[in-house]
Amino acid sequence: MALDRLFRRRRTRGGGRDVPELWLKCPSCEAQIYKKDLEASLMVCPECGHHFRLDVEARVRLLADEGSFTVTTGSVHPEDPLEFTDIESYAERLARYQQQTGRPDAIYGGTCTVGGVPTLLLAMDYAFAGGSMGSVVGEEIARGAERAAAEGRAFVIVAASGGARMQEAALSLMQMAKTTMALDRLWAERLPYVSILTDPTTGGVTASFAALADVIFAEPGALIGFAGPRVIKQTIRQDLPEGFQRSEFLLQHGMLDRVVPRAELKAELARVLGLLHPEGVPPDGA
Repeated sequence: MALDRLFRRRRTRGGGRDVPELWLKCPSCEAQIYKKDLEASLMVCPECGHHFRLDVEARVRLLADEGSFTVTTGSVHPEDPLEFTDIESYAERLARYQQQTGRPDAIYGGTCTVGGVPTLLLAMDYAFAGGSMGSVVGEEIARGAERAAAEGRAFVIVAASGGARMQEAALSLMQMAKTTMALDRLWAERLPYVSILTDPTTGGVTASFAALADVIFAEPGALIGFAGPRVIKQTIRQDLPEGFQRSEFLLQHGMLDRVVPRAELKAELARVLGLLHPEGVPPDGA
């Protein structure tokens, strides 16, 4: 669901025009926030620091050096070999998501520099089928890793996903192994891979490439895990600890390297790539 539709009310004015809301309600502190102020703060609540979900184009603008980004994704399109149908056909779902997002599948990215370091940057699009990983997402990640290795680039993935795409069944699960194998090319070339986990990062994405990076960052308050907390609670029939599966909890238990507020993410990523990449220039005092 697109963020600007989340709190939109439809009002009829001047012949039935849809007028978007100018204010958004923070789901954490319930503060009313002027939408332009929220956009100016990188979609972070100025009252409590809640991190709203950010679209993939904004992710790229946030992380890539200005004027350095060139799109490399979008040439691979999904198919429906299983002819899957539930309440609607998979083909119809794909067409709807493609029309809504303007891209063939749930991933967007390309080559750029980050703090001057040559990088291949990918961002998963939660607005496309919940960022689910099907054959196209797996293929784009594998191609990205291989291209980064061939061109001597760092590799960065911003994860936001509900997990493997159920409409592709075993084909989607195969992407877990495929993406993991592709990362070997990077490590063979001693090139850094940084994973940035955002809300939510779950399922097969967490169980594969998202948790295998040299450095793993997460945004504050992000839901990160394999099964959801409700499923786990029902399975083990026990109450879960406070903040279970949130990024701060996982940092305390060793799954993450650092929880980084969105406003500091570009500088922190550039610092790490400068330290780890063979062509990087470590910042002063590092």
